[in-house]
Amino acid sequence: MSTDGASNNERLLAAAKSDNEELLLEIFEDPDSFDINFKDGLGNTALHYAASSGSEVVLEHILSHEECDVDLRNRLAGATPLHLAVAIPDADLRAKIVESLLEAGADTKIKNKTGSLASDLVPPNDSATRAAFRNAQLQATFSNDDVVNGSDDEPGSDSVASDEE
Repeated sequence: MSTDGASNNERLLAAAKSDNEELLLEIFEDPDSFDINFKDGLGNTALHYAASSGSEVVLEHILSHEECDVDLRNRLAGATPLHLAVAIPDADLRAKIVESLLEAGADTKIKNKTGSLASDLVPPNDSATRAAFRNAQLQATFSNDDVVNGSDDEPGSDSVASDEE
């Protein structure tokens, strides 16, 4: 696949589609030359492509980018990268990619256009990926219950953590 003459945004998508770490790192050398959340005509980002193809190394590089939005939805199915990752045929790879996305903060409560959560799409016999979703949901529950965040949305949330040491 020739990427000569392509913008760095297009090259970013090509690197994710083809699991090309070398090209990805070349693009990352000039952080102002691309948008990590750039969407193609279908609304897919490099993260969508890396997640759907199971490109572990490329996915990790993309997730390490500070501005990476793990919850963007594509146009066709309203799918997030997490929705696409659960469709990876290889169970071990699927579990690894899903875990990486969940560790990066992917929202498990986003539904696609058919109203399905990513966890609804996990094959029934895939206990490892199901466990990853359960762990992420438990983590979310604990962090929401145990952390005072100063949000104005909830009653009693006007408490602010003390700076005293």
